[in-house]
Amino acid sequence: MHYWFIFHNGNLLIEEQENGSYNIPFSPTTPITEKYINSKIVIKKTFCSNDIYALDISFPENIGTTYKWLGLRASHKGLSKENYNLAGKCFELLHWHTNNHYCSRCGTKLIWNSNISKICLHCKNEVWPQLAIAIIVLIYKKDEVLLVHAKNFRENLYGLVAGFVETGESLEEAVIREIKEETGLEVTNIQYQSSQPWPYPSNLMAGFTAEYKSGDITLQESELTAGAWFKYNELPLIPDNASLARKLIDKWLKQF
Repeated sequence: MHYWFIFHNGNLLIEEQENGSYNIPFSPTTPITEKYINSKIVIKKTFCSNDIYALDISFPENIGTTYKWLGLRASHKGLSKENYNLAGKCFELLHWHTNNHYCSRCGTKLIWNSNISKICLHCKNEVWPQLAIAIIVLIYKKDEVLLVHAKNFRENLYGLVAGFVETGESLEEAVIREIKEETGLEVTNIQYQSSQPWPYPSNLMAGFTAEYKSGDITLQESELTAGAWFKYNELPLIPDNASLARKLIDKWLKQF
């Protein structure tokens, strides 16, 4: 028996249960016709007691009433934490596999070397998935928190300041720079909190808190459309609990 993590255009094939929860297809053979498979990765008992197959398919064939397609991020509401994390890992590996067929040094076709790496047999170059590291930071001022609306957010949703770490930059330096660039503020008491894989398609989020020090909010208009201080008991619509942003906000709220 195998777990089948099957994707089409970023959607995951799931089996919905009567209680509203989701399962990953679990069967001896794939529930999808073989001819529609673009990419296939076999993960040998790395994360659980059963083999895991990650598939990317070209056509969402008629799957009947047993299964349905659901966006990867939306699947967190019904999948177990373990299966949601596995789905993210499979999605990241499929994305990496699709974009890394040939050696960047000599052009020779790469072959699998382990569950998460490839190798060039000609020049012995080993290739591993590359993560894009980003910071996300909750900025507080006494009983208020700074929340911002990014251009790619849906209407009325507010979140935290975030951005990618640049080459040659520490995580803490990235926190200071991103806050200054996006809001014009100075901060102090920067504290690391936790991290989260973010497979959209291959990011790792590092979460921080920082205390307001000085400055007036001056938004980076190319990134943000709104931003303001919100009292702890007067928050707008914030990200759902699948995100590190929500975890940081919820943890900060516990003191009140």
